[in-house]
Amino acid sequence: MLQLAVLGSGRGSNFQAILSAIQRGELTGVSVKLVISNNSAAGILEIARTQGIPSLHISQKQFATEGAFVDAMLDVLRAHSVNFIVLAGYMKRLHPRLVASYKNRVINIHPALLPEFGGEGMYGIHVHRAVLAAGRPVSGATVHIVDEEYDRGPIVLQRRVTVAPDETPESLAAKVLAVEHGLYPEAIRLFAEGRVTVTERPIAVHT
Repeated sequence: MLQLAVLGSGRGSNFQAILSAIQRGELTGVSVKLVISNNSAAGILEIARTQGIPSLHISQKQFATEGAFVDAMLDVLRAHSVNFIVLAGYMKRLHPRLVASYKNRVINIHPALLPEFGGEGMYGIHVHRAVLAAGRPVSGATVHIVDEEYDRGPIVLQRRVTVAPDETPESLAAKVLAVEHGLYPEAIRLFAEGRVTVTERPIAVHT
């Protein structure tokens, strides 16, 4: 049973897609135990509250040291029996101690076809502007395991979208987001079914 903590900083549309997949019975063996945001006004927290899911605002700014912040995060995750972490628009880099504590059990979704257009500063509309500036004919979304480097962990799934000749960053963002909403639950389902084996890059997905 995957017992998820979902971490996000924004409106939470990918979190909603995951919840909807669970509620429709398309994502079994998965329970959302906790939602955490570094942004007290984040929509993802409101979604969690309306669904009766424990939701917490936890920011490093609330703590005297980085170490105290990491300790608090780990304590909360353990208190809610979390065994898997899903990043859904979480705009903070996970501390290496958090990554190590949940090694190969933290995933993220990125709005491009990694390894291209990833790394520090590559988030949101910045990614889509970079794709268009590079003249790429396709873009897409990537679900990957989180390690200590930005957007460099092993890739689990990718899905492509065509970049139209008259594409704008905003229209490309909408296309990719629609793909994300199907791709993220699919990736979580692979983990729930035990079909992902992490050895060394690349990982193996068992069909």
